[in-house]
Amino acid sequence: MDKGIKLIFGDALEKLKEISDKSVDLIVTDPPYNLNKDYGFTKDNLEFDEYLEFSRLWIKEAVRILKDDGTLYIFMGMKYISYVYVMLEKEFNLHFNSWITWFYTQGIGKTRGFSPRHDDILMFTKDKKKFKFNLDDIRIPQKYYRSVNNIRGANPGNVWEVSHVHYSNKNRKKHPTQKPEALYERMILASSNEGDLVLDPFLGSGTAMRVCQQINRRGIGIEINKEYIEMSEERLNEHFYGFDSIDERMKRIPNDLNDEKLRKEYIENHKKWFLKNHNLEIEEFEKLYLEKYKDNSIKSKNRLKLFNE
Repeated sequence: MDKGIKLIFGDALEKLKEISDKSVDLIVTDPPYNLNKDYGFTKDNLEFDEYLEFSRLWIKEAVRILKDDGTLYIFMGMKYISYVYVMLEKEFNLHFNSWITWFYTQGIGKTRGFSPRHDDILMFTKDKKKFKFNLDDIRIPQKYYRSVNNIRGANPGNVWEVSHVHYSNKNRKKHPTQKPEALYERMILASSNEGDLVLDPFLGSGTAMRVCQQINRRGIGIEINKEYIEMSEERLNEHFYGFDSIDERMKRIPNDLNDEKLRKEYIENHKKWFLKNHNLEIEEFEKLYLEKYKDNSIKSKNRLKLFNE
């Protein structure tokens, strides 16, 4: 296991107290939603006020250990998210930055109402102006690759379409609420630098620490379920072929690559900028490119050369 990653077995409410003040650069976490999910022996069906108090206690510790220029991302279910928002802003004096919607096309089906197709993520910072946000590291491809746009790409916005980690995915673990690595990749790249310390006090299947490992961040993961600690350890020791998911827009091909020299430049840049940690997506990107520009693209004998350079 990577020496820069530390997994801690125990109750987050207790283990957080052992972490020094203002020592963590970024906190990214997916706490229990209190939906009566089966996480082993832990209780996920607290009374309403009990759950809010549980949230208040761990957030209090999180704020204490977060650096003054640090950022906090919290996945939260719709039942409690507005209460947690107010708690973060009014009780702990954090500064709201973004309400992120994770949109997915498959999920729970309903016959008496609209089927849910999104989760939400709150982004708060400790200081209103002094915080890290590495936009160039998380840009998405433009629809048009031209000088009037930033050719490096666009801001991804606050609605992210990323597929669930389906049970057919080889990276799927035996955890009921495993989140896609692409979500954590974007948050961690945006709000930390290489070598920074990232904390996930509700480690679960270990996604946050797996992402930290691959993009050169140090990490601390706390988990009360021993089986999930072991699962995370195994995951950290697995060979890395690329993250298990991607924002579909990262494979977008601009509509104005009409010049041969420009196309070659763009292909090289696209892989470097948008598919750096997604080796398994490169083949599909190449296929989409060739389909889009099959009539006026580089001669076929040069196409493979283009992609292999």
